[in-house]
Amino acid sequence: MTDTEGAADAPDASQAPVTKLSPKDRHERISDRVLAEGQVTIEELVQELGVSQMTVHRDLDTLEHQGWLRKVRGGATAAPSALFESTARWRGNEQVAAKEAICEAALALAEPGQAVIIDDSSTALPLARSLASRGAFTVITNSLQVINELAEEPDIRVIALGGEYHAAFNAFLGMSTADIARSFRADIAFLSTSAVDNGHCYHQAQENVLVKRALMAAARRKVLLVDHSKFGRQALYELAPLADFDLVISDEHLPQEEQEALQSLGVRYELATERSRRG
Repeated sequence: MTDTEGAADAPDASQAPVTKLSPKDRHERISDRVLAEGQVTIEELVQELGVSQMTVHRDLDTLEHQGWLRKVRGGATAAPSALFESTARWRGNEQVAAKEAICEAALALAEPGQAVIIDDSSTALPLARSLASRGAFTVITNSLQVINELAEEPDIRVIALGGEYHAAFNAFLGMSTADIARSFRADIAFLSTSAVDNGHCYHQAQENVLVKRALMAAARRKVLLVDHSKFGRQALYELAPLADFDLVISDEHLPQEEQEALQSLGVRYELATERSRRG
């Protein structure tokens, strides 16, 4: 057989069929890409997955309903809006230095022996990770990530608030979780929010608001942990006036006009400095 004949008989790699993915595999690939890149177009997904536009639209509808992404014209995004809160994975990579500084300031407020509430926000997660170094605490939380972080800490007693699990938030949310939360009394609660506007804080999801309000009601002292990027944002459901919190901790990048607005409302606040800027 000649080289020419062998080349003619060889299969054309460019015509190799695209491996067909199951709906579950497609959903995982789409959500991973959106979370990694922030946004993706429908045409890109059609080419990558080897499926029709109609199939991609259906996949995006499913993922949006589950809370993994937000459909926009021509594609999807992980960025929040007034109606959509980003997933726990996406939020965990946003404003990391500011959140760590805020939680370092918050840590000084927690006293060993206290019962401490920590919500499912990505802002409060660094606080949970640092709490064990400060002494013995009882931690009440609806966050599966906080539960996993503290489960094997010998000085931390974890009380997990059950209910309906929401994978996109990695947390237990809704009416049943709120009912459980109201049965406790804690010394201090550390919570965050998605948006701050005109002296009030807001969230995109009603089930989150139900739980956060119950957590606030269960604590003697309430501390809001919120980085500067949340100010001036909008979300659908009001959580509470800022004045309902005993202290608001933000970061040093909070605009001066927002600081003046807090002062005019009589809100007690503190600005945390990022470690890299302390010299």
